[in-house]
Amino acid sequence: MSKIKERYLVDDNGNRISVVLDMEDYLRLLQAFEELDSIRAYDAAKASGDEAIPFEQAVAEIERQ
Repeated sequence: MSKIKERYLVDDNGNRISVVLDMEDYLRLLQAFEELDSIRAYDAAKASGDEAIPFEQAVAEIERQ
């Protein structure tokens, strides 16, 4: 990942209260977070020990409910 160019908004005392990112940096971070969320979901599914079923079967079972 390339260096993120962040800028800060500060209050009257100079305390940082917000971050401003370029849209490109924001979208890249958002994509990375979504990928990490998918990895965590995969890891949780593997750790659960549940039996894997084909996607089509899962959809069919959900639609029956």
